[in-house]
Amino acid sequence: MKTMTELLGVSCCALSLAVFAGCEKKDAAAPAAKAGDHSHDGDHAHDHDHDHAKAGSMSKDDGHGETTQMGEQKAGPYTVKVSRDGDVKAGGDVPVDIWVDGGAKGKSVRFWFGTEDAKGSIKAKCEVEGDQWHTHGEVPDPMPEGSKLWIEIEGEDGTKTVVGFAI
Repeated sequence: MKTMTELLGVSCCALSLAVFAGCEKKDAAAPAAKAGDHSHDGDHAHDHDHDHAKAGSMSKDDGHGETTQMGEQKAGPYTVKVSRDGDVKAGGDVPVDIWVDGGAKGKSVRFWFGTEDAKGSIKAKCEVEGDQWHTHGEVPDPMPEGSKLWIEIEGEDGTKTVVGFAI
């Protein structure tokens, strides 16, 4: 009969594999995932060392597909501009770049595809990359009727501003 310690160890290993299996690393020499890279609150960030097309270009050099400008909107004290690379397909992965101007400096930026309440979606936590926020986001499968790309900006004071862009 296995001891409780052995069972707990096997369970922890299985959970770790399940959590980290969804993150694709394109560079085998990339550093191993850190404990804080994934949280259990629905945020999902990707670490990667490749350049993405600038907002104005239509480059396919990065392998993600054509860059599509999704527009610019005023949201609270911010002006938010968004572009994505490639197509938005249910169950797919989409690289997104977000420019945030105005208002108090943003502490964090997250986005998701789906409904405003994020039900059935995974929020992707962005990282600063140059002059924009960037990460890849997962598209729910199935995608809910009327889905949009939703962006949440959390200010230094903790206030959150949400804005949606047509896909």
